[in-house]
Amino acid sequence: MVLPTFLRKRFNRIKLGFFLHSPFPSSEIYKTLPVREELLRALLNSDLIGFHTFDYARHFLSCCGRMLGLSYESKRGHICLEYYGRTVSIKILPVGVNMGQLKTVLALPETEAKVAELMATYSGKGRVVMLGVDDMDIFKGISLKLLAMEELLRQHPEWRGKLVLVQVANPARGRGKDVDEVKGETYAMVRRINEAYGAPGYEPVVLIDEPLQFYERVAYYVVAEVCLVTAVRDGMNLIPYEYIVSRQGNEALDRMLQPSKPEEKKSMLVVSEFIGCSPSLSGAVRVNPWNIEAVADAMESALVLPEKEKRMRHDKHYRYVDTHDVGYWATSFLQDLERTCKDHAQRRCWGIGFGLRFRVVSLDLSFRKLAMEHIVMAYRRAKTRAILLDYDGTLMPQAINKSPSANSVETLTSLCRDKSNKVFLCSGFEKGTLHDWFPCENLGLAAEHGYFLRSSRDAEWEISIPPADCSWKQIAEPVMCLYRETTDGSIIENRETVLVWNYEDADPDFGSCQAKELVDHLESVLANEPVSVKSTGHSVEVKPQGVSKGLVARRLLASMQERGMCTDFVLCIGDDRSDEEMFQMITSSTCGESLAATAEVFACTVGRKPSKAKYYLDDTAEVVRLMQGLASVSNELARAASPPEDDDE
Repeated sequence: MVLPTFLRKRFNRIKLGFFLHSPFPSSEIYKTLPVREELLRALLNSDLIGFHTFDYARHFLSCCGRMLGLSYESKRGHICLEYYGRTVSIKILPVGVNMGQLKTVLALPETEAKVAELMATYSGKGRVVMLGVDDMDIFKGISLKLLAMEELLRQHPEWRGKLVLVQVANPARGRGKDVDEVKGETYAMVRRINEAYGAPGYEPVVLIDEPLQFYERVAYYVVAEVCLVTAVRDGMNLIPYEYIVSRQGNEALDRMLQPSKPEEKKSMLVVSEFIGCSPSLSGAVRVNPWNIEAVADAMESALVLPEKEKRMRHDKHYRYVDTHDVGYWATSFLQDLERTCKDHAQRRCWGIGFGLRFRVVSLDLSFRKLAMEHIVMAYRRAKTRAILLDYDGTLMPQAINKSPSANSVETLTSLCRDKSNKVFLCSGFEKGTLHDWFPCENLGLAAEHGYFLRSSRDAEWEISIPPADCSWKQIAEPVMCLYRETTDGSIIENRETVLVWNYEDADPDFGSCQAKELVDHLESVLANEPVSVKSTGHSVEVKPQGVSKGLVARRLLASMQERGMCTDFVLCIGDDRSDEEMFQMITSSTCGESLAATAEVFACTVGRKPSKAKYYLDDTAEVVRLMQGLASVSNELARAASPPEDDDE
């Protein structure tokens, strides 16, 4: 599982697929591993990660969400994760069997001979064969299968003398006390059942504990009426697929099995819910192997099912197994790998981190880090500057204490003191809160995502759209209260025109699930209200329609143009989806009319992630350093422009 990290470190642009042929544990079990994050990050260095079932993929995605804070989405039917600018795809496809190999073995003369021998042994004596093929280990549930057989014979005396369970026990892949215990328990149970229900010439359980040739195993498949797989945990288990293909047989075997009706193929499967192939076998009788009575009932129902039903189930299974063989699995996986990697050449890649924390950052060729030297040179050249800043997550890290530091306030004050600058702070907070936090004289404020605007401290608050009727809150708030009560750690923030349900302190999986439900619920009850419902990183917001930070950017630049100020420098920094509207606005052609022909525009997002911005800074600390750097340039320019003081002496 760590190999992708070493390959990615050596070749940044390698096309890398990883398929896990075993179950991925639930997050409750996985999170106990001391190296849990290292293993997840190693897997995420692949481009495509494959699993047999959605259950295994769901466990992996849940671990990524809980331990790395990553969320996934479905794009045109493909599940994707964004990891440091790279798209990691998740593929769910059970592996198949090698149809060519199985058909070749079925046609071998020794297979036909073995089938004839087994038919003489069982069918010739009026016996019905049920078959189990498992490794001799603790996960295969052999003892549970034997207990179910014992229960079946106890409850249905009519099957005594007729029903035979042939259990092929392949040698265990490992050694140890567990294997010895399983062997001892299996032998003891077989002995007990045969002593209780056996008769001269009849053993209800036949245990084959020696290695079988593949053709011999196929012959057992051919003569078995029912195949039993009762593993308590298994990755895929292709035994049911092999059984279905073997029961389909060929012309020679059909004439041996059913001389009168060789075209009528049938097979029955009783499979554990806990094996990877279970979801793809919809005609099988699925069981919980730990429920002995239920397994015994399933075995009996598989035996007495009408012949027509058995044929229908077999035909359905065979169509699936025939079309989803191992070649289809490999081709499909490689096609998805090519699709995932098709834009590698259009991305810039570089590695960061050490050891198992190594990962590759992949960014669009036009998306680059905002260099201090580059922006300072543009800042010095400019005569009229517009600076638009988000607050929470941009100037201030996401934290319990949301109030700004003294250094941040001082930096903003220095920037506002420069007559060439117009600085605007956009936030979702209330206007009273922003007024108290920022005592800067010339700082423009946009509260509640731009509904309230103020160009300076002594100016009156204005509204960006016609006055909103907030009677919709009487509908929305009770709905949010319901979700707050049922989602531990969530809170409601009731602002003047905005209602927010915040779940950043709730369980991430449950909170995200509840947020999706809440959005649907609110959209249905507020369908006729003039509001928009939006889901952000850790919250669901309801606000008046038409309110956006993009509108703030447009109004700021338009007002500067009206006052005869030809803006030749625009800097816009934000960190979340609401800020994307600002980035889109300042880089659009409609906004270009408000700017000078030579204007330099810097749209910058916080963190390396897909964005409409062309630049990025890594974190809030870098944003603060950039602002301090620009403030010091303003102070330097102010000192250079002011006349020197006269020296009276």
